[in-house]
Amino acid sequence: MTPTSGADGSADGTAAHDVEQDPSPEQTPSVLEQMGGVSGLIYSTIPVVVFVPVNSFFGLRAAIVAALATAALVFLIRIVRREGLTPAISGLLGVAICVFIADRVGDAKGYFLFGIWTTLAYAIVFVVSILVRWPLIGVAWHLVNGQGTAWRRHRRTLRAYDIATALWALVFAARYLTQSELYDLGATGWLAFARIAMGWPLTALAVLATVVLVRRAVREEDTVSA
Repeated sequence: MTPTSGADGSADGTAAHDVEQDPSPEQTPSVLEQMGGVSGLIYSTIPVVVFVPVNSFFGLRAAIVAALATAALVFLIRIVRREGLTPAISGLLGVAICVFIADRVGDAKGYFLFGIWTTLAYAIVFVVSILVRWPLIGVAWHLVNGQGTAWRRHRRTLRAYDIATALWALVFAARYLTQSELYDLGATGWLAFARIAMGWPLTALAVLATVVLVRRAVREEDTVSA
């Protein structure tokens, strides 16, 4: 007995229907994965680790070339490992901007200037988002998950996202205050240490705290919706 053909030309119309009705669920990336993962955070420190000692032994020009070469190598590694085109390009572009500023300033400490001012800008944006009642952690979380803005009507939920956003504002503010002071002192070595120490380790702790706060906010939403 030959199988009946469905309207779409398949051997069994019901089988095609079942496939359409049972799509594989899409897994939402974690907060850390959205930031490039642990490897992405570590990759960002490699050009700095190369730049500072090369500058100490061979001068600024050699350090610029070494940092760019290292960033290009990291870029190729991330492309080969298929870790995402956008993080790879942004990492390479970030190093290019840093070495350009260092060259224009004529001092190795200029390498860190872009990152210092960027952290200040992030801190301001995060604080403003809380003041206007659109905390960025809540906005980002619901944007990634394709959800609406109903969460803003729940006071306790909004408060949880406010706290998470304020935590990141404090992280960025601490980075700015510490590194800007070291920049003024011309302490290039300590600038590199502060950038690494206040980089991925501090980011990892902030991510863990954010996950706890976001889960609390989600529970608050579920309670209100029930």
